[in-house]
Amino acid sequence: MIPTGQSGDLRSRAETLGQTLPPLLAEAEMLAHTVMLGEHGRRRAGLGDEFWQYRPAHQGDPARMIDWRRSARSDAHFVREREWQAAQSVTLWVDPSKSMSFTGAKGRVAKADRARLLALALAVLLLRGGERVGLAGLAAPRSGRTQLVRLAARLSGAEETADYGAPEAEGMVSHGRAVFLSDFMGDIAAVEAGFARASDRGVKGAALMVLDPAEEEFPFDGRTIFESMGGGLRHETRKAGELRDRYLARLAERKDRMAELSRAVGWHFSTHHTGQPAQAALLWLYRALEGGR
Repeated sequence: MIPTGQSGDLRSRAETLGQTLPPLLAEAEMLAHTVMLGEHGRRRAGLGDEFWQYRPAHQGDPARMIDWRRSARSDAHFVREREWQAAQSVTLWVDPSKSMSFTGAKGRVAKADRARLLALALAVLLLRGGERVGLAGLAAPRSGRTQLVRLAARLSGAEETADYGAPEAEGMVSHGRAVFLSDFMGDIAAVEAGFARASDRGVKGAALMVLDPAEEEFPFDGRTIFESMGGGLRHETRKAGELRDRYLARLAERKDRMAELSRAVGWHFSTHHTGQPAQAALLWLYRALEGGR
């Protein structure tokens, strides 16, 4: 858990990460012009001030929608469409469980640190785009710079709870968006229930499974003691290497279940390792939210 006094540092690091995203978007094929939030529009017709496109008039279109100047240049009538610019409410759930405090190597960030950083960096980008962002069960979705400070404080002061976490749907806005960041290593039934509650509210979004490289590679051999971060579970073996294949099979099974569960409710799912650059995961989250619109 990050001490409350470090909330400013977390916010600073998150904003720095957020500021590096535009260059990454410029390098991504066909991405720069589609990842536009808030006042920049959503690239679909609706309420707004910015011109988007002309389209042929259809039967039933009111006469006030006809652009007579454009229509005068042809034999057909055209409608002038604006971009849809209504702000969305995005609720973030960052797993506060003890399992997220794990790191498999000295000097490597814990899963919780990376998840919080990604959540706040994503909030920076969304708030700058005019969206409303909140934290499930901690802060209702709001817009503006003050909300960023509030989110940083809530994330930095989050208390570790049980050994494993389950998605929290409290505070999610009906038909809004949501992001779940967790290792999803706990009871799968509890995870499924969290997705179901979000789906019942018509919420779409993205789930990012944050893991330490050691959890992917299982670099253990010989006598080893495995213990949960909360100390509730403990297993000792003299031949840890013999568990590798079974462990990796179970991990693959959990990933497949998470992907299947996400597809069933219309969400996006991916995995991120704390040994990887954070920018790639932030970019994926940003795109996943746009893809769910």
